[in-house]
Amino acid sequence: MGLYLLSFILFLVGLYGVLTKANIVKIILGSGIMGYAVNLFLILIAYRSGGTFPILLPGKDPGMMVDPLPQALVLTSIVIELGTTALLVALAVNIYKHYGTLDVRKVRRLKG
Repeated sequence: MGLYLLSFILFLVGLYGVLTKANIVKIILGSGIMGYAVNLFLILIAYRSGGTFPILLPGKDPGMMVDPLPQALVLTSIVIELGTTALLVALAVNIYKHYGTLDVRKVRRLKG
């Protein structure tokens, strides 16, 4: 139960970074932390104490296995998160080239 709580706290740390920071780089890092927290939570759901890997071997009793679906979801999530982070960094670079700052408040004022 404690690990679930820690992953929720990690998600809240990322959410705090996204909602309160003005620097675009810190906002991107907060978004990444939230993604890591969700991935950690999915892995914790799939974990079973004493479980084995979910591969059936001939002539061997599989016993209790770890659920492979959350692991596949996390792999997909990591790839999507990488693309999202690359997009956000590209937007941040273009904002810096256009406005000369990474501060969201100044960019909003310059919008007109």
